[in-house]
Amino acid sequence: MKIIFAGTPDFSVAPLQALLDSEHDVIAVYTQPDRPAGRGRKLTASPVKQLALEHDLPVYQPLSLRDEAAQAEVAALNADVMVVVAYGLILPKAVLEMPKLGCLNIHASLLPRWRGAAPIQRSIQSGDAETGITIMQMDVGLDTGDMLYKIATPISADDSSQTLHDRLMDMGAQAIIDTLADLPNLQKKAEGQDESLVTYAEKLSKAEAEIDWTKPASELQRAVQAYNPWPVAFCNFQDKPLRIWSSRVIEASTDATPGTVLAVEKDGVQVQTGDGVLCLTQVQPAGKKAMAAYDFAQARQLQGQLLQ
Repeated sequence: MKIIFAGTPDFSVAPLQALLDSEHDVIAVYTQPDRPAGRGRKLTASPVKQLALEHDLPVYQPLSLRDEAAQAEVAALNADVMVVVAYGLILPKAVLEMPKLGCLNIHASLLPRWRGAAPIQRSIQSGDAETGITIMQMDVGLDTGDMLYKIATPISADDSSQTLHDRLMDMGAQAIIDTLADLPNLQKKAEGQDESLVTYAEKLSKAEAEIDWTKPASELQRAVQAYNPWPVAFCNFQDKPLRIWSSRVIEASTDATPGTVLAVEKDGVQVQTGDGVLCLTQVQPAGKKAMAAYDFAQARQLQGQLLQ
């Protein structure tokens, strides 16, 4: 098939590579315009653009696909199908209808659960037992299209958003290859989404990553894992932010004020929560690199102090 690929971040790279390694012909790549990045704020190509240029693929970076000139470029490519993975631009109805077999989206959840921007993080934060990849026939709604193919994976107690992201990225790559191999048949059997089961994965914000020690330890643990690697869970210690990269729940009960450091052990710093104890294992003080929580505590006489 002649394929237009549309994607931008790291999550899109493995599916593009899988298509390049397949029998299909990637005829063009669409990605977000270059953005300032790093300390120097230099214009930086997206991970997808970098891979596309390595393979001498034509790269298109419109600010929008709503204007006629951009739509004419898509139409001129005369693609069989467009594969979309975390592209970041809305595809209007005219564009959705241009490829002969339409536009397919690789979505990182088991739809209709977790439509929207942050399905990986929200699945961890909510304590879901599993998540997966859905290949969807795109329509004009937000992740509302008919489902063509699904594959699931359990969410382990040790999964962070980073580890789950990496696993789902590889699963998405395999899923799109499997879907394309049987696309006309899968389209005939397409399954509509049950609107009564819809949940929305709202975009992440830095503000929501602030720890509220009155919440249960199990909920805070899921937050730490969901916000790793961004925006990273944090609390405040001596009026400075303390980022929390990893932690674990300890089965214990005290009547101490939530946020109180109960003990400093080599395997972590134990903090009272609204229900149970959270043991911080890796933290990052302001202006410093991440370190073992035990090392952070050593120079600060942390036991008995209050994290806020």
